[in-house]
Amino acid sequence: MTNSTPIETRPDEPESEDSGPACVMVFNASDPSGAGGLAADITAIASVGAHPLPIVTGAYVRDTGEVFDHFAFDEDAVAEQARTILEDVPVQVIKVGFAGSPEALATIAEIAADYPDVPLIAYMPSLSWWDEGLSDLYEDAFRELLLPQTTVLVGNHSTLWRWLLPEWNSERSPNARDLAKAASEMGVPYTLVTGVPLPEQFVENVLATPQTTLASEKFERFDAVFSGAGDTLSGALAALVAGGADLAAATTEALAYLDRCLDGGFRPGMGHVVPDRLFWAQPEAADGEDDEPGTDSPEGFDFPAHDTKH
Repeated sequence: MTNSTPIETRPDEPESEDSGPACVMVFNASDPSGAGGLAADITAIASVGAHPLPIVTGAYVRDTGEVFDHFAFDEDAVAEQARTILEDVPVQVIKVGFAGSPEALATIAEIAADYPDVPLIAYMPSLSWWDEGLSDLYEDAFRELLLPQTTVLVGNHSTLWRWLLPEWNSERSPNARDLAKAASEMGVPYTLVTGVPLPEQFVENVLATPQTTLASEKFERFDAVFSGAGDTLSGALAALVAGGADLAAATTEALAYLDRCLDGGFRPGMGHVVPDRLFWAQPEAADGEDDEPGTDSPEGFDFPAHDTKH
């Protein structure tokens, strides 16, 4: 079964008082660290100019270094959230992150099937933190239920290799087109593979079909370990497609956006680096100014010291 949902550039429409940004419905888990999950989706989607419609599928128990557990929402709670807002707001793209359970994936697949003209961008994260039996069930459900509805599959090279080509026995690593071919057998027309290893500390990110490469960008590997890069990229891609960009151009722009997010990444805790998805909003320090944090306040935001007594 092949997903027939096209991704085409939409012509510019005349602005009116009622016009607003394109809307992206995103299914993902709440991440209290702010590194990934819905926090990444919301900030990335808004940052590149679309309006997020976040559907909570569950909640991670995690810090910036690792995931300890996850609590999944009941599939009926997921369905009620999504169907209620879908009756009110037209959606240009659906993005799926971590759904939390096979039952939630089945619900999301049913919802997507009711909106066949809406492109679906699905991100498969690494599930190495999860119980192996649970992750296997989740991956099986993702493959059988969601991939036939998926327009673009996004995932890291090693994650997609282990999942889609577990019996790969060639001496060479599978390339992006090999992974796209495996995904296409379940109905996925496009696959965006990130982190393809290259010599000399470079990695390549490739948008591919089984027949060809549509977009490819090479980046120098960062020394830091990041959390939330995949959600950031897939969220930005969904927003750009929703805004009317063709897929190849949207991919190139989303990858450039991610590179800037990683370049401006910061470490809010003791764990991994978090992408700065609002890098463009940070004030630029003038030459010769003291860069120590907390020394200056923007005009109009000079708050008095907190002196509340209990």
